[in-house]
Amino acid sequence: MDALDRLAEPGLDLLRRVDRLIAAGVPEGHRVWPLLRRMQVLPGDAVRGFLDLHPAPLAGAGHAVRRLIRGYDDVSAALTDSVLWSGPAATAYGQQRAALLRHLDEGPESLVGRLESTAGYADALADWVEGSRLALARTLADVLRSAEAVAVVAAATATGPPTRLTPVGPGVADAAEIAARVLAVLCVAYDGAETLLRQWAPSLAETAWRPPLDGRPHYDQPTRVGW
Repeated sequence: MDALDRLAEPGLDLLRRVDRLIAAGVPEGHRVWPLLRRMQVLPGDAVRGFLDLHPAPLAGAGHAVRRLIRGYDDVSAALTDSVLWSGPAATAYGQQRAALLRHLDEGPESLVGRLESTAGYADALADWVEGSRLALARTLADVLRSAEAVAVVAAATATGPPTRLTPVGPGVADAAEIAARVLAVLCVAYDGAETLLRQWAPSLAETAWRPPLDGRPHYDQPTRVGW
């Protein structure tokens, strides 16, 4: 259990009140408007969705992928054993063996290279989740002890949710401020995820079989490795 898990219950309770207050309207020109348009979700729902993201499964996936590399190393070692025969068949075998070794473990576009990239991407995502959860936890801690939170609780308890006829009632501006702070940190988090995907996408592309260097046609179907 991390800081976000510990703050989830009181944080969601406050955000339920925030969602009710801003659902009927927000002060015109408030900074929460562009955040609401971008996220297309109220802050309470946004946080509930984010609570399901945990770094441990992603870190575990990275470790599992790296364990697979040992099997490829064993195959590569077997293919490097010397051949005690000669002739055209031995030459053809040597060409195929060299091509397979390149395909298995030679450079970032090999199978091992793609596995290492996949594991690295999983690690990067785990770090992103951990950092984003910490940032969201800090924001929730701040808003829970803020004056706006006191005003939101008082308004929601005293008057209930506003109506569409009186959209900017007591506590609405305070709720909008809390919503803006929560949605802003989530926007930063999702920007980070999109940046990671752009950075890692080239290293996660399909790797294709590279035929032997003699130029004869061989299998050329791409091999999928990774996510």
